[in-house]
Amino acid sequence: MALAKEDIEEIRNLIITIISEQQRDMGSNNVRYELEIRERIVRVEEELKHQRELMLEGFKQMEKRFEQIDKRFEQIDKHFEQIEKRFEQIDKRFEIMTARIDRFMVWSFSTTLVVGGIVIAVIKYMP
Repeated sequence: MALAKEDIEEIRNLIITIISEQQRDMGSNNVRYELEIRERIVRVEEELKHQRELMLEGFKQMEKRFEQIDKRFEQIDKHFEQIEKRFEQIDKRFEIMTARIDRFMVWSFSTTLVVGGIVIAVIKYMP
């Protein structure tokens, strides 16, 4: 049962056509796969771009918040400066009051000594 040359040629042609069809299918599958990969890459890049925009917006909002906090600290510093000035005024008032009390004590002590001396002199020189 030997095969004739024509049969061998026909088998060869069939094998070549089957292989070429499979290669075309595989080539189109590869092209489809590459297209899907490219589409995925584009979607990932778009999502990364969106994420980057969101992050930049978040950073801008954080920066605005830090500026608000800085302004608030400046207001607090001004308030503390006003409080310090008020305490300095109160301190000056206490110093003035202390000086007045000191003068009052000196006058009171000297008045007491003078009156005491007069009382002793009157008692001593009275018959």
